[in-house]
Amino acid sequence: MPLTQTAAELSAWLRLSLEPNVGPATACTLLSALGLPEQIYARRATALARHLPEALARQLAAPMPADMQAQVERSLEWAEAPDHHILTLADPGYPQSLLTISDPPILLMVTGKPAFLQGPALAVVGARSATPGGQENARAFARHLASHGWRVVSGLALGIDAAAHEGALDAGAQGGGTVAVMGTGIDRIYPARHRELAHRIAAHGALVSELPLGAGALPQHFPKRNRIVAGLARGVLVVEAARQSGSLITARLAGECGREVFAIPGSIHSPLSRGCHALIRQGAKLVETAQDITDELGGSPLPSRPASRASAAPPLPAHPVLEAMGFDPLHLDAIQARSGLDIADLQTQLVELELASRVARLDDGRYQRLK
Repeated sequence: MPLTQTAAELSAWLRLSLEPNVGPATACTLLSALGLPEQIYARRATALARHLPEALARQLAAPMPADMQAQVERSLEWAEAPDHHILTLADPGYPQSLLTISDPPILLMVTGKPAFLQGPALAVVGARSATPGGQENARAFARHLASHGWRVVSGLALGIDAAAHEGALDAGAQGGGTVAVMGTGIDRIYPARHRELAHRIAAHGALVSELPLGAGALPQHFPKRNRIVAGLARGVLVVEAARQSGSLITARLAGECGREVFAIPGSIHSPLSRGCHALIRQGAKLVETAQDITDELGGSPLPSRPASRASAAPPLPAHPVLEAMGFDPLHLDAIQARSGLDIADLQTQLVELELASRVARLDDGRYQRLK
């Protein structure tokens, strides 16, 4: 529990966050007009009705319902555990970057280190059904950004989000770390397979949610999550996205609140490149390396370090099958036609390339070159 607020003050904040039909924008209007939540709840319905519809004013003036009281008490109990924090708009630890968006969360529940919500951050988002190449790009970009002092923010989803968190964690304790914004209550990991990843993020960064404890993975929760992802960051990188994608919502929200939008281009034949290409046509900055992003944003938050020759990986040897494939996903018969190899020899070589992580077999049976 924040040391700067009493249990009574925090209870009022929690109640305000739980009020039906009172979203962040309405709450901010009330806070600006009437003061802190305790002062809001001390008002009569007639005073509240100057700022709210009459029915909503009566709702706020009434005693707290029993089920809401139970939820508040659960949250206060949750906040007593180690590494559990509740940050309200009045808390000095509340991330300053979120104060610049039109509807900042009334409060944030954080598992891990609240300090990771401050400082220079970049969001990395993309498709849940990402290709192996897209996941590797997300991992590599996030690793580079985190190793140069940037916080990497993402949404804990399958595909690109998970790869971005993993890449940031790979940068180690000296890196910028990672923040996962959740579309569920802070006590519910979604998807469940990311439970171990979530524990690693909490240990070396932060998990954050504005949703009440126990909130499930409902469709309407994820646009709310996306605005926090965009608001925490100075820029948003979209790695892979279909034309209709939640990642494009994050990019749009980022643009609306003055953040930079970056996109990695891909094959004109890939459905997961079309969202990125649409963003580029709309003015997003095309990037090929993580350095393109840091150059655009003014360099690394860390002091510059001399490049190490040992850190540069030697070039991979050329391979005729890879040369025949190019970088577009191809079916086996197309690779055979390009390479001229008999089918048995080609399949053997593709297995060897898969084992070397230079080729991946996609769910639809095509092969994708990775390196």
